[in-house]
Amino acid sequence: MIFILLPAYNEEVSFFPMIKKLKSELDRTAHDYTLIICDDGSTDGTAKILSDYCSHIPLEIITHKINRGLGESARDLFEKAIEIGKLGDYIIRMDCDDTHDPVYLHNLIGKIEEGYDVTVASRFAKGGSQVGLTTYRNFISRAANLFMKIFFPIHSLKEYSCGYRAYTYEIIDRAIKHYGNNFIQLKGLGFTCTLEKLVKLKLIGAKFAEIPFIHRYDQKKSESKMISSVTTLGYLVMTILYYWPWGGWRKTEKNRKN
Repeated sequence: MIFILLPAYNEEVSFFPMIKKLKSELDRTAHDYTLIICDDGSTDGTAKILSDYCSHIPLEIITHKINRGLGESARDLFEKAIEIGKLGDYIIRMDCDDTHDPVYLHNLIGKIEEGYDVTVASRFAKGGSQVGLTTYRNFISRAANLFMKIFFPIHSLKEYSCGYRAYTYEIIDRAIKHYGNNFIQLKGLGFTCTLEKLVKLKLIGAKFAEIPFIHRYDQKKSESKMISSVTTLGYLVMTILYYWPWGGWRKTEKNRKN
């Protein structure tokens, strides 16, 4: 079984092209699949569109009455996948804004089948790129990724902030049992949770790989949900939590193993 996790906030203009391409790619696989979508307090027609899709595709809907942000949406999505899934399943997190092309699903799953726990769709791997960003946004994106690579080095990864990833059921189940609600601890700090998941999985020994992909910002129709100042603050807070000499994440995990 493949579980596709989709956090959604005011994505009515993006759903039709994204779901059409996603269903086409999933129908080509040899696996059954279910889409798990978290409607995070949308105020547009997102809820109506999801209701209409229920009769056409396997779909589980999580509804937040108010917008809680990406961190809480991601937490609920992963916990739902673990609740209804089983060992041997695949979990893939994508964005709803049509910037993550489903054509890469097969390569992501292929790497998982080689024995990796996590596969990341990477703009910075050879053959990858990002299209549609302004020069300023492109610079910020690369600078942020360099910051993450320096402070949170993970062997074999060049990409840290893209949420388009595949996971084994086993590694997410182990992480949730290990960390509990703190698997995604920095829930109120924007897109920080995307990096936090990688770091928390590294601390419990996950094996990582990446595939090249092209991030299509030029296909994005909805407004950006990222608030750069909040996410930047989140990265700084996370760096302190990771390296804090009196009980930081690294020290805590080292003590658990001893």
